[in-house]
Amino acid sequence: MQNKSKGFATISDVAKYAKVGKTSVSRYLNGEQDKLSDPLREKIFQAIEHLHFRPNHSARMLKAGHSKLIGLLLADVTNPYSIDVLQGIEHVCRREGYMLMVCNTDNQKELQDSYLTLLEAHRVDGIIVNTAGMAQKQITNLKRISCPLVLVDRIDTSLGFDTVGLDNEAAVKEVCTHLQTKAYQSILVVTESIAIDPRQARVDAIKAFTRENNDISCEIIEIEKMSVDLLIKVIQDFIVSHPNRKKAIFTTNGVAMMSTAKALKQLDIHIGSQIGLISIDDPEWAQLFEGGITVMRQPTRVIGQTACERLLARVQDNNEPAQHIKLKAELVIRQST
Repeated sequence: MQNKSKGFATISDVAKYAKVGKTSVSRYLNGEQDKLSDPLREKIFQAIEHLHFRPNHSARMLKAGHSKLIGLLLADVTNPYSIDVLQGIEHVCRREGYMLMVCNTDNQKELQDSYLTLLEAHRVDGIIVNTAGMAQKQITNLKRISCPLVLVDRIDTSLGFDTVGLDNEAAVKEVCTHLQTKAYQSILVVTESIAIDPRQARVDAIKAFTRENNDISCEIIEIEKMSVDLLIKVIQDFIVSHPNRKKAIFTTNGVAMMSTAKALKQLDIHIGSQIGLISIDDPEWAQLFEGGITVMRQPTRVIGQTACERLLARVQDNNEPAQHIKLKAELVIRQST
């Protein structure tokens, strides 16, 4: 007997070839071989080998009530933050025997909706959403999903989802305290759109600190596309308007830090000696730029691991109220401050 579709034989094919019942084959595959006689086990083994049979684990898992699949929706797979979070999630999935389906939405709502439909079609056990760049309306649309969800890098728990991210208030307070101890007096805050929760939280935190500390002041500049040309003008105006004061720039993420570093390079302004620079996020290049940029390093892989562990707890019917888990950043001091 020849198997017409090598690699895609069914249990029925195995049973027919071995001339045994399907129940016996199922017992063999499910680890109940002690219930079968030695000759029966040998016949089934020979049939499996001859037909190149491979068990359909997906079907078996779905029959058992779960798929062992986890979906991950990334807003931007090119973002170093997202890559580190992904690696943390993968670590837990491997440890717990789950497969990870990764979908990059490229910050497009249409792609997000399409991928959510795809993940539901694959009956994933749960979905982790890295929401950076997603507007509130897009987040609200996630409520239609029936499986458990965990949001990464989001603050609002009112939607009923667990969230995991940075303790932004504590991180910014440590930034400000560091700058204060270094006698900086005027701070220019450079941020992408503050329509995104974490950035808004970081801006609010530095405003609160400077209100409570008269020896340090801040100005906020919000730039949607991080134009280097615009930043050059902003930095020039900032320097002129704060004579005789020690000045620094605080960027709210790695994207803003990169654009700011380029602007300072074009202006031929040396960080550390002529102006301070500090940021949240620690991309690899930050330690190389002009002796290194001081940063608050996010525990990105731990964020990913925590999000995945939280999701799997929900998959296993943990029904406690939604939680916002805040993780601490690490101050890494380099020559820029």
